[in-house]
Amino acid sequence: MPKLRAHSIAVSLDGYMAGPDQGPDHPLGVGGEALHGWAFATRAFQAQSGAGAAAPTDGGSPDGGSPDDNPDERFIARGVAGIGATVMGRNMFGPVRGGWGTGDWRGWWGEDPPYHHPVFVLTHHPRPPLPMAGGTTFHFVTDGIQAALARAFDAAGGLDVRLGGGASTIQQYLRAGLLDELHVAVVPVLLGGGQRLFDQVDPAAAGLTCVEFTGSASVAHVRLARTGTG
Repeated sequence: MPKLRAHSIAVSLDGYMAGPDQGPDHPLGVGGEALHGWAFATRAFQAQSGAGAAAPTDGGSPDGGSPDDNPDERFIARGVAGIGATVMGRNMFGPVRGGWGTGDWRGWWGEDPPYHHPVFVLTHHPRPPLPMAGGTTFHFVTDGIQAALARAFDAAGGLDVRLGGGASTIQQYLRAGLLDELHVAVVPVLLGGGQRLFDQVDPAAAGLTCVEFTGSASVAHVRLARTGTG
């Protein structure tokens, strides 16, 4: 049965998924970029984003050795395997609040976003679908998290659906018991403020158990899944 999965959700040691004062100048909050350096350094991420020139040039990975030996590489690659659609919150799509205005905002990723499949954006404000290059189309869903998920599973055609951020979006799906798998990367930095991943989340309601724990030179990887799915 297809699953709803969240991958490479980076959090600080003090539990923040984004730093304070998020906005156009700081889309991840002040200091939030430090949560994602481990991912940006992997060949898998560079291949997905089309920025291969920025990948490590030592013939291996940030840990040294081959990419296959590096947990960071493996977890980034897993995040896109078997995914047919994505659900994300409006905060992840962009900094625009309230009505869409002119509708000029087209996401953070340029004209060829890295998804290459349908993406369903949770919002309170209707907007027509936004087709982009490379097969990505953003659909704006105004009737809640379950409706967005149902549309995403339908669009995924039997593949899994990936859940993006922000923190409040992941919390909603956790509280509803709809998330089947969650990969968290714990990064050794302190942000001191921002948006916490697990605020107001009842672990029992979420129904997830740790099924994998491993470290790299950069982060600690924790994979949570529903009992029997790991």
